[in-house]
Amino acid sequence: MENIYILMLIALFALAIIDLVVGVSNDAVNFLNSAIGSKVVPLRTILIIASIGVAVGAVFSSGLMEVAREGIFIPGKFHFEEIMIIFLAVMIADVILLDFFNSLGLPTSTTVSIVFELLGAAVFVALIKIYYSTGDYETLFTFINTSKATQIIFGIMLSIVIAFALGSMVQYFSRLIFTFQYEKKIKYAGAIFGGLSFTALFYFILMKGISSISFIPPGFLNDVKNNSLVIVISGFFLFTGICHLAIATFKVNILKTIVVIGTFALALAFAGNDLVNFIGVPIAAWQSYEIWHAAYLATGELPSQLLMSGLSEEVSTPILFLILAGLVMVTTLWFSKKAMRVTQTEIKLGRQEFGDERFAPNFFSRGIVRYFIVIGNVFEFLIPDSLSHKMSSKFKKEEILVGERGLEIPSFDLVRASVNLVVASVLISLATNLKLPLSTTYVTFMVAMGTSFADGAWDRDSAVFRVAGVLNVIGGWFVTAFSAFLVAALFAAIIYFGGIIAIAFLVLLAVILIVRSYVVHSRKLKQQKKQKRFKHSDIVTINEITIESSQNISSVIGGINKMYTKTVDSLGLHDLNKLKKNNKGIEKLEAEIDELKGNIFYFIKSLDDESVEAGKFYILILDHLQDMVQSIGFITRNSYNHVHNNHKNLKFNQTRDLKAINNKMQMLFDDIKLIFDSHRFSNIDKVIAEKRVLLENISELIERQIERIRTTETSPKNSKLYFGLLLETKDLISSTMSLLQLFQEFHKEAKQTIY
Repeated sequence: MENIYILMLIALFALAIIDLVVGVSNDAVNFLNSAIGSKVVPLRTILIIASIGVAVGAVFSSGLMEVAREGIFIPGKFHFEEIMIIFLAVMIADVILLDFFNSLGLPTSTTVSIVFELLGAAVFVALIKIYYSTGDYETLFTFINTSKATQIIFGIMLSIVIAFALGSMVQYFSRLIFTFQYEKKIKYAGAIFGGLSFTALFYFILMKGISSISFIPPGFLNDVKNNSLVIVISGFFLFTGICHLAIATFKVNILKTIVVIGTFALALAFAGNDLVNFIGVPIAAWQSYEIWHAAYLATGELPSQLLMSGLSEEVSTPILFLILAGLVMVTTLWFSKKAMRVTQTEIKLGRQEFGDERFAPNFFSRGIVRYFIVIGNVFEFLIPDSLSHKMSSKFKKEEILVGERGLEIPSFDLVRASVNLVVASVLISLATNLKLPLSTTYVTFMVAMGTSFADGAWDRDSAVFRVAGVLNVIGGWFVTAFSAFLVAALFAAIIYFGGIIAIAFLVLLAVILIVRSYVVHSRKLKQQKKQKRFKHSDIVTINEITIESSQNISSVIGGINKMYTKTVDSLGLHDLNKLKKNNKGIEKLEAEIDELKGNIFYFIKSLDDESVEAGKFYILILDHLQDMVQSIGFITRNSYNHVHNNHKNLKFNQTRDLKAINNKMQMLFDDIKLIFDSHRFSNIDKVIAEKRVLLENISELIERQIERIRTTETSPKNSKLYFGLLLETKDLISSTMSLLQLFQEFHKEAKQTIY
């Protein structure tokens, strides 16, 4: 029996390492987004600063894991074996759920996930205990700390609203003061702004950062809490004086300093306080085993019915565990690609410039945007024109010179980055001081969204997408709580009834899912690198337009070629599943064209003066590509609908003729793709010469079908589909040849030739 428990402990600590990796990948967004989004310093420097904060916070954490030991359930009500079942179910569920959200690129709360996993697993085990004992399910509340879960739920709701509102308000007034040309205002208002910011960050470090450091005397922390007002006022005057001296004498960019120190402060607090979310459960399991083993040594018998009341006592985590945890967290910070993906989600939702939007608008986002437009119109009517124009001038953005080569444009400026960090720090500090439950992820995310909203980053062109993104993320938070409860309860049930075999199965399942997720994510990154196009700011010459257009044409032609072949083959086999898959796949081609058309504005603005005429060429290329995609979309969807409606199969002769056309089309598209991949544009004439032969072949097939209708054809649906496929194939060829002719003419007139 003891060996089984040791194996369970080994599994728990192995899962803890994985949980640290997926947990840091998720929570890195909390302290990285402001520094990365504003590009205050190079990414390497940002990671070094954050790593120092994480390492210090982890190593000097007190390691008091109350949430895992007694925060959610009453340990004295559970036996050792039951406690181990709860902890194993929680860790497996946590690893799977956090990795799932990381793969989606959605920041969620590790605190909420661990709390509701503990709650779900404990509720199931408590229900089983009640079922086999008294049968009185009203006693469930004696096993569970329900007040804690209730506090967290209300804390989440409250923190979401307050964080967004406060972030919006502070950013709005900050922008009124500094405008987007803040360099001119920083000399005058920078000292006061810096004083307020550094006071807030200093108080945050005191309240949220060093409160978890083990060697800080409790009396010191009590003195800090009791003298908060004095500390804040004294800190404000002290830091304001220092900032004035730094700005006036040493020409220090005070906003950069705020962002750097704020990043360190949040990283320190994250590691010091959120460490419990990752290693709290394994540590509690290890402490449970020590209590059980001590009882075993004292009695010489296996204490199977030993209650875990000893977990209610304060037991600090050994420093070795904290050092190892810190090393894993820092390593993850540097090498986790998913951490960057989660961070990019928040940055893109709050970025100042326009571009590709990740989230599609929905009913709620459209309604919210429409409501705020109405409210905005009301305020615009009530506010005097002179005041309105003056306030609007404060939000006038500086024109970005897109012609600068390789320019890395920040997603937002240092004013917003500073407000993000300071407001998040203030809210977390206040909640800590008042002992209110909240999630650092929720607070930092909603503050960032509030500041982007107030800063005018969500205008009429982007608001519906950004709001949809925020709603998706918030919805994911509640899904986290609900899923964590159910999955942990399910896993506890499997372990309870399946024993050691079930444990092995679930651990193996978790490992397989993590590995699969890693492989899929790596594959996506490789595909994105292959499909990577010029940045808008880099497409400025005719030479680069030719390269960009070649890549677009090659990509679309390749997709159409595969889709045409798959559709003809699946139609011949009357394979509904493959046709359904093709029907969904056509949306990717349409999305690719839509993305290219959405970038036309930025493309034209980025052209140099000598290349402006080439903008017309680029637009016409996209028009031909869209016609081609519409043709293949018609072919694919009509083939799917024909089979889906259970109409008759095409005749053998019809299928044979379509496959013959497909073979010729495949050769044609392969030749075109090779031309644009290798930039051998002199071969375009040869391909264009094949146009007449292909069109004549299709005309012959149309005549044959007319003859069949007059003699042997009996299915009107078959005839409709067959004629439709041939006519759209004809249009597809015509659009393709028109595109080649256009490209050939442009290439001949271009001043530079690509080799």
